[in-house]
Amino acid sequence: MDERTLLDVLVAASALTLASAMPFLYSALGEVFSQLSGVFNLGVEGIMLMGAFVSIYFASDMGLDAGLLLGVLAGIVTGALLGLVMAFVSVTMHADQGISGIGITLLGRGLSTTLFILLADGVLLVESFQPVRIPLLSDLPILGDILFNQNVMVYGALLLVPLTAWLLRRTTWGLQIRAVGQNPAAADAMGVNVVRVRYSAVILGGAMAGLAGASMPLALTNVFQVNMTAGLGFIAVAMVYFGGWSPWRVMVGSLLFSAAYNLQIWVQVLDVKLFGETIPVNVLLMIPYVLAIIVLVFARDMQRFRPQAMNRPFRRGD
Repeated sequence: MDERTLLDVLVAASALTLASAMPFLYSALGEVFSQLSGVFNLGVEGIMLMGAFVSIYFASDMGLDAGLLLGVLAGIVTGALLGLVMAFVSVTMHADQGISGIGITLLGRGLSTTLFILLADGVLLVESFQPVRIPLLSDLPILGDILFNQNVMVYGALLLVPLTAWLLRRTTWGLQIRAVGQNPAAADAMGVNVVRVRYSAVILGGAMAGLAGASMPLALTNVFQVNMTAGLGFIAVAMVYFGGWSPWRVMVGSLLFSAAYNLQIWVQVLDVKLFGETIPVNVLLMIPYVLAIIVLVFARDMQRFRPQAMNRPFRRGD
């Protein structure tokens, strides 16, 4: 392989890594809102699966053939509804948030599989979003093809990072979310409606998880598969810890995990061998999950950014 060909392959692999970071980024940013309000939502995985199925079912000509944009909207609405369920169970009913989240995940996994079999007969394909070249910027050497020749959902994920940071730092609602997550009793004494703030944050987090799920079949894979997230939602939750609840650090984590997720591609491109032998693909595929465990073990320094009231139900007067 000559140098020019190798460069083209590396650029293509880098562009794929950026695109693959999109579901991580959408879901992790949504979880930032939820956790900063004090609700630990482990249901991200199930919400993503339902968002993925409903979005492609709406968009596919084997489903409702409503178009890609309506498919994305359907994924967002589905995620918001499941976020509402999570908020009701954990905020209103004061159920254990971890168990509630696992319940949402199991619900989403089972329901998406059942609907896939019943409504789609096990087959759902779609013509996904195509890359949109940004004038002038896409002509930049190397960076142009990596950063500015992506589909609209990738651009949307990247734009959400500064928007999320602004919402959390510069708006009244964002300040209320952080206050409720740190000390809900004090926030309540100041006139903040703790329940309403938590509901809004969890529903928004669910909507973004649904959007993350929709991004997979509509912008990456062109197809829905049973359990296609394969634990990505749990990795997104770990990524929030890795990023210390900061949208910018979460973006860095998304790129890192995406690179690990696509490590098998890089190994093939660079022809990396271990002790002279080809590294088994299954070993490479488990690296993101190993990395998530390592992050949770060594993320102690980030605990100082942890919302103090996270995973603690609020009862007025307690």
